[in-house]
Amino acid sequence: MNLSTADAPDTKRGGEPPKKGRFGRDIDILSLLLEGRAFIALIVLVIIFALLSDSFLNFANLVTMTKHVAYNAILALGMLFVILKGGIDLSVGSTVGLSGVVAGTLLQGWQLDLFDIVLYPQVWVVVAASLGVGLLVGFVNGFLITRFNVAPFIATLGMLYIARGIALLISSGTTYPRLAGSEELGNQGFLLIGGGRILGIPTAIWIMVVFAIVAAFVLKKTPFGRPVRKVNLRVYMISGFCAATTGLIISSELTSAAPQLGETFELNAIAAVVIGGAALTGGRGNVRGVLIGAFVIGFLSDGLVLLGVSTFWQITIKGAVIILAVVLDQAQQRVKRSKNAALAAANKQSADNAAPTPG
Repeated sequence: MNLSTADAPDTKRGGEPPKKGRFGRDIDILSLLLEGRAFIALIVLVIIFALLSDSFLNFANLVTMTKHVAYNAILALGMLFVILKGGIDLSVGSTVGLSGVVAGTLLQGWQLDLFDIVLYPQVWVVVAASLGVGLLVGFVNGFLITRFNVAPFIATLGMLYIARGIALLISSGTTYPRLAGSEELGNQGFLLIGGGRILGIPTAIWIMVVFAIVAAFVLKKTPFGRPVRKVNLRVYMISGFCAATTGLIISSELTSAAPQLGETFELNAIAAVVIGGAALTGGRGNVRGVLIGAFVIGFLSDGLVLLGVSTFWQITIKGAVIILAVVLDQAQQRVKRSKNAALAAANKQSADNAAPTPG
């Protein structure tokens, strides 16, 4: 009678773990496929769109799509810090719009009625002010959550409306056009942030790469994984900073700033984090997964546009992809639990077989 490896007594080195049977190997393969689901989905998307459109893999198109990915990736990197702490930040889209409006206001002249003068700050001041607004929004979110124990969903939902309302109040609901500045006023250079290129690659892509490297370093080398109140506050400030950066990049590329900019961006950022394998309950996620998730969302959106798919269908498909990502994540966790249980049972049996018989 044939015995499986798991059933055979182990006589080597005092009870070394038995070899995996077919069931164990099947679980390993399934677990590997589920863990790599985001990357597999990205490859499948590229193949499908490449077959359906001759221009999809065109170098210029790939660069353009990657630039679009960068907007969401930068947002998603900030969101990752928040979600790793078990939180959520629904205000990032409004922060994108608010930071753009602040930049537009300063570039077109800040009217000081009290002194009857108009200030035209240099670009570095404009950038610093806009990023400062993002940090302030994140600070308020974090302060409400850590000091007053407001649920992250409620605190950031309220800030979503507040930041959007402030952007509309500052701009009176209008768009700030022509943000190029002028040589006479000394405020040129803003368009380089989103419209410039370094070594032929759009600046937005380089910013994404820098943010990803810094995020990976911070998560690995600093105490952001510890449950400390200051850390909880700082993750929301990081999220606000990333959102403000995205607002500056997009406003720069469009050469205009609108208070409506960034609407629903928070959903794309959350989707990228979830598709990348992070758990909404916190404690699990990484930069690599977020970047892959952002590429999945970005390539899916641009690919559908390239094929002329209706905007309504694009929204529907994106929602289905998010649900599928969560379902697969739950499946991965079940497979992982089954694998751990099977390994524990095999180790116990091995230990029992290795134990000396009384006698």
